Amino acid sequence: MGYQVLARKYRPQRFADVAGQDHVTRTLMNALSQNRIAHGYIFSGHRGIGKTTIARIVAMALNCRTEIGSPERPTPEPCGTCVSCTEIRQGNAVDVIEIDAATNRGIDEIRELRDAARYAPSRDRYKIYILDEAHQITDAAFNALLKTLEEPPAHVIFMMATTQPEDIPQTIRSRCQHFSFHAVKFDDILAQLKMIAGNEEVTAEDDALALLAEAGDGSMRDALSIMDQAIASAPIENGRAVLSSAQIRELMGAVPNAVFERLLEAVAAGQSAELMEHLNLLVNAGHNPSSLARQLVRYLRNTLMAKLGGAETELLQISGDERARAARTALLFTEEEITRNLQIVLRTFDDLNYRQEQRFHLELGLLKLIHAQRLLPIEELLSGVAAGGGFRTGAPAPASTPRPTVSAPRPAASSVPATAPALSPFGPAGGGWDSGAKMESGSQPGSSASPVATMERPVAVSAFQGATPFLAATAQATGFASGETMTEGALAVAPLAAAAPTSLPSIEAIRHAVGCALVEGGHVSAAQLLGAGAWTMDGGSLRIEISGMGKKMRALTVNAAAEKIIRQELGRLGAPSRLLVVPGEGTAQSAAPMAAPVAGSIQEAALANPLVQRAREIFKAEVRSVVDLRQK
Repeated sequence: MGYQVLARKYRPQRFADVAGQDHVTRTLMNALSQNRIAHGYIFSGHRGIGKTTIARIVAMALNCRTEIGSPERPTPEPCGTCVSCTEIRQGNAVDVIEIDAATNRGIDEIRELRDAARYAPSRDRYKIYILDEAHQITDAAFNALLKTLEEPPAHVIFMMATTQPEDIPQTIRSRCQHFSFHAVKFDDILAQLKMIAGNEEVTAEDDALALLAEAGDGSMRDALSIMDQAIASAPIENGRAVLSSAQIRELMGAVPNAVFERLLEAVAAGQSAELMEHLNLLVNAGHNPSSLARQLVRYLRNTLMAKLGGAETELLQISGDERARAARTALLFTEEEITRNLQIVLRTFDDLNYRQEQRFHLELGLLKLIHAQRLLPIEELLSGVAAGGGFRTGAPAPASTPRPTVSAPRPAASSVPATAPALSPFGPAGGGWDSGAKMESGSQPGSSASPVATMERPVAVSAFQGATPFLAATAQATGFASGETMTEGALAVAPLAAAAPTSLPSIEAIRHAVGCALVEGGHVSAAQLLGAGAWTMDGGSLRIEISGMGKKMRALTVNAAAEKIIRQELGRLGAPSRLLVVPGEGTAQSAAPMAAPVAGSIQEAALANPLVQRAREIFKAEVRSVVDLRQK
């Protein structure tokens, strides 16, 4: 006999060999042992999960010539050795007729079947008709079969297998016992593949078999068909085929999930350029945009399940490594954000099916993921915060003016436009520093001061020392004394005047240089926020974990302009340019209660704001930190 594919070679011949359908096999074995045999059965479910196989096993058990309870057949399982079992297994039994209902679906074929059913079986106990793809039979043909199915001869049994039971008329379904088959679980498919790999003397990695089981998508037959193809294309070592995950991905045209993890990291960080670069590499490598979108949908689904139930949930039918990967990605988003991203990618996947420029539509869909990160939840819009005049989403940014050079022993500040976020949680009132007002050491914001024509935004070192340890350390590193007045430009330029590093700087040096560059660029709030974070170097990327502030406020503070300054400074230092700002776990950086506000400070002005007081009263909240985001 010629070669048999794995799906046929390892087709179950007993109820115990069927994987994942215990609810069906248990019921049928009990019916056989109690002699409660129905005259009509409907087996429905996913493709390749054992519907026709179980129909054949039932036929063997009904016509088996060995008595139940004998040494050769102690249970209702067919013996598999008698003439009837052998003929049914080989497909040449006279009294077991398999009909492809997809081609024999007309009324004439059903009339012939009905006429032949009146005659007794030639040799066996029952005449059994197995109708595969029964939903293809026409309504007229079903009507011709209806009377025979309602009152069949005692020796006739009908078994119908279908993937669409809803297409079978209700009059037919009500006259049959309906068994709904389940999709085979991932673990059951994986165990079967391991057993077959051992029997076939195939060396297979666990990740490779997990990929095959996942590709089966609940169908044992599909998984075995892909495994057959993978063995044929696998390299031979010591006379044994070797299956690897990389070879199977190449065979199926799949992309490693590590790629989608990096894509979603770029989405979480708002890095549009990096996202497009990754997609460009994938498309140039020959991956189809529609296939990429389908795999991204599956990965996002797994991420959502990991967010809902954790990495060990049964909702994830993937390997252990992929569970951990999905759980890591789930930490970057909230449940609402993952749901929204999944909806966007699903809509993009649907669009790709009837679009000619598939790459352009996929790029647009991925950019929508980043744009969606900037949306404010409806709860924030309805909370009344905007009614207090704090949000100014429609206000255009004022034209920036170059900063004058300061005549001082310190290096002069470069002429860099001052940019700041357009949104502020405070009204126009409140003690702050006005442009052109000098502030001496020990004075507080809001106090009177004489104007100085040569300095635009002077600040005192003592103010920085009271803000964050990061800015205090920055001021000390530049050589300014505590009672000395200086500008933000002077604070930033002093450390930059040092010689360029010849090797990769340390984390603290990178933190210091990036903070100074942000201060020089006018992003003092971003410098304070990042300076208080936990900085780590993870491979080729710089990871900053920030705690104690919501995601929306982080996005407003570390905006696109601030990110550009950070990347330029990282490039100047020779540090990794891949930046990932993520929320902290809450263990390394815990938010401490805010100290008592100083009279005339911005903290006192914020706490005195009626809107803030009302919010504290409603939500029983406390103010831990105050960040000034007003336009300078």
